[in-house]
Amino acid sequence: MVQDDLLQDAGAWAQVVGEGSLKVVDPSLEKTRIWLEGQSRWDDNFSHWYQGMARAAVGYSLTDRATIWAGYTYLPTQNVGKHSVAQQDVWPAFRYVMPTSLGTLSFRTMIESNFLPGNNNEVRVRPRQMIKFMHPLDFDPRLSVIAWDEFFVILNSTRSGGQSGFNQNRAFAGLGWTFNKNFRVEGGYLNQYLDDATHTNNTMHHLMMGSLFANF
Repeated sequence: MVQDDLLQDAGAWAQVVGEGSLKVVDPSLEKTRIWLEGQSRWDDNFSHWYQGMARAAVGYSLTDRATIWAGYTYLPTQNVGKHSVAQQDVWPAFRYVMPTSLGTLSFRTMIESNFLPGNNNEVRVRPRQMIKFMHPLDFDPRLSVIAWDEFFVILNSTRSGGQSGFNQNRAFAGLGWTFNKNFRVEGGYLNQYLDDATHTNNTMHHLMMGSLFANF
């Protein structure tokens, strides 16, 4: 039996996320929300910038815990030894935030339509599910232990996007610091496990990840 090949690499991700209510524009838009996000990603043992991400979405607060979204993502990529390409995604999403006695659980479901680069004009459908937990520490509630996991699957096989089935998993563990109600930073370790197009040669990225969250 042939063993699957696992390529391991190290790198870093950095992201800035801004989210808030449009009541700053008009009080009648209090339940309408906007989500803006940017990321930069490095691989090849931190030496190579390979991917950026710009994401924008408009949402609506169904309750103080549940929000629905409609968004767009632009994903330029330049893998080592390959030409630069850019993927575009459109997606609906649903997020639910649930306070508990131990901390805050949040659930985010996205269903991406990935418009893949190339000449095939293919669209890949890729649901992704994130579960995140934040536990504030007793000695200083501004400091939190944070863990999250996000699981991706592909619903349809395409020439550019690979076979249907499992696509990747991202698992994060780290710490967060809340400066005030408007700003929070998070930092820690992210493990990204990726299947290739044929589910045979896989990649595990060991990543340092830093995030800034701004609420308005």
